[in-house]
Amino acid sequence: MAAATEPGGMDGYLGLRDVRVDLDLGVARGGGEGGSSGGGGGGGGFTVCFWLYLSGSPGPSSVIFHQITAGSDNKLPFLALSEGNKLLLFPLLGLHKEAPGASSYPWTDTANISAVNECPLEKWVHIGCEVTENVMRLHIDGDLVAEANLCSLPSEPANQDDAYQICLVGNSDKVEGYVYNIQVLSMLGTIHEQYTENPPSKLSIDYSCCDGIEVGDDGIWCIVGGKASCRRNFIMEVVLTNAFGEPVNKDTQIVASLVYADNGAVVEKSRDDAEPPLLIAFEGLEYPAKSRPLPILRGRALFKLKISQLSSKCDNKLFRIYFSTLNAQKYPFLEASSKPVRCISRGRPNRPMGPRKRTSSAAVGEIQSTNNRQGFGHDGKVNACSQSHDLVCLHPSKFLKVEVDGIETHEMSEQDRKMVLETPSVTRTDSTASDSDSIDGGSSWSGSDRDEVETFSDAMVFRYCLEGTCERSTFLKGAASSINVDDLIALANQVSLYSGCSHHRNQIIISKQLLEEGADTWSIISKNKERALWSSVVPAIVAKFMDISRSANRGLSEQDLEVLRGIAGCGDDLGRDEFDRLWYWLYPVAASLSKDKINNLWDRTEPVWIEGLITKEEAENALRSSKELLRKPGTFILRFPTTRSWPHPDAGSLVVTYVGSDNSIHHRLLSLDFSAARAGTLQDLLLQEPELLQLGRQAH
Repeated sequence: MAAATEPGGMDGYLGLRDVRVDLDLGVARGGGEGGSSGGGGGGGGFTVCFWLYLSGSPGPSSVIFHQITAGSDNKLPFLALSEGNKLLLFPLLGLHKEAPGASSYPWTDTANISAVNECPLEKWVHIGCEVTENVMRLHIDGDLVAEANLCSLPSEPANQDDAYQICLVGNSDKVEGYVYNIQVLSMLGTIHEQYTENPPSKLSIDYSCCDGIEVGDDGIWCIVGGKASCRRNFIMEVVLTNAFGEPVNKDTQIVASLVYADNGAVVEKSRDDAEPPLLIAFEGLEYPAKSRPLPILRGRALFKLKISQLSSKCDNKLFRIYFSTLNAQKYPFLEASSKPVRCISRGRPNRPMGPRKRTSSAAVGEIQSTNNRQGFGHDGKVNACSQSHDLVCLHPSKFLKVEVDGIETHEMSEQDRKMVLETPSVTRTDSTASDSDSIDGGSSWSGSDRDEVETFSDAMVFRYCLEGTCERSTFLKGAASSINVDDLIALANQVSLYSGCSHHRNQIIISKQLLEEGADTWSIISKNKERALWSSVVPAIVAKFMDISRSANRGLSEQDLEVLRGIAGCGDDLGRDEFDRLWYWLYPVAASLSKDKINNLWDRTEPVWIEGLITKEEAENALRSSKELLRKPGTFILRFPTTRSWPHPDAGSLVVTYVGSDNSIHHRLLSLDFSAARAGTLQDLLLQEPELLQLGRQAH
């Protein structure tokens, strides 16, 4: 029986140089239990299958596995890469006449079977090798890619003991690679089962979830750090997925550290009494990031970080945020590094913050008019029906979301900007004063001092525009509890004007009711206790969702609830922090669904126009006819992005995920801010877009 040895692997992972597999040729000569999977083979045979990860650029014509016979020092190729990085499988020593010999160099000229496509780097690939006396087959990712008929050697070798002992050993020279779950089976035709059964894992950064980070013209990240009074939070999320891109629910902890971008060395403290270079925020306190690893929950871990070490204090070197598992053995596929980071400080303002202005009675009238147009009644509650006229779909060239290296960035066309600037009751001012270096990083702006003022200073509005989602959330929590809806409308108008982004406006306007209803809902769910069982939370969440979204026919499915559970990051119970994460995502979604045109789409299930609450990965899988093949260009689905929560400007927005004409998947945000310049249903407007031709799923 063939056997594979695992000298020192962890969870089935092995360095290529540690792989050693003993083969019994008697199985291939008919001593096995299985048969051939496709004709042309003998009565026996065996299968060698494994996952392969190549982490570096291999040298030309590199061998991955050598084959050697007992008592011989000659290493001959069994599995190798061609000069074009295509996998080559060679006949087996002692079994096939065409097997390479010591004199057959270069061995690329000897008999072999070759894959059609290049073997990818830094990606898991499943390889299956079927061997019989007369046939060899090469499978990649479960599919047969090459086979060849061969001539067998006589079944009575001169030295039977030695000839029946063949060993496969991993290359330790030219190839830096890793193997997972290597198996040698005496049964043929089982490769596809092995492919789907137990895939390996890979750690990566979800760049669409990053927040509090500026990107320079050179593509380098700029993060505000330094002393405690100036540094800012930034958010990064790592995902642990299997080889098929599915989240891995594994008991794994991830730790973050700050390293130099050029050599990967850890950034050390500048002196013994200095703060750690990288800090993590946990329950309102800061800790050294290395001392607080985070668990992977439903395939994700969300890090709220701060950098205390400035690049200017380190010879202007660039950094990276480095994530890894806590395993003693480090693997490149269980590590992830960010793009280069420049940690900068913010200077203090050249002038003190000006006095806050009072709103004139005339302006109050204009704000009230704006308030009513935005769907607020006299009681301050959202009137969903009056908001429905604000929705229209944009041509793809005007989509407000553009993907750049996996990051969806916000853009605005001149027409969008013009419509924002025409908002009544505000006057255009010079926005050049909004340079982020002029904002005092240490001044308070919690919004808790609003008792004696009626509007916000320009400096406060500018700071809101420049800060990240966490800081905006903190500000709105303090401000919304002590001001009325009119003041929120005024703030929303000013922020829209100064930022050139009307999406901020929606998040500010809903903040008061979002926070009040969230507090009431948590009070009902928790019954004044610190934590509540998930099973008791579900009915209340479903009821609130259907009430806010005005949906009479479609609530939340079991799959939707699992997605919400993942957003909350909770297990069988949840506390207030987990509830807030869930609520800050769900409320904007429900508010968007309350708009007539979107509500009509949500309630339609034959065909399904808006998917349930699904992740980006699930949306992409829905657009695949198989794991490798995409569906017809123009196929699309509508979804809500699971990484955008209040008060992010895109929270509650619809995203269209579609197969483009370039046969790749794209994600575009739909604008909800246009007036009713174009009539028609949202379905008709979507299908007028040239890249959107048909729904991805016709029914559940």
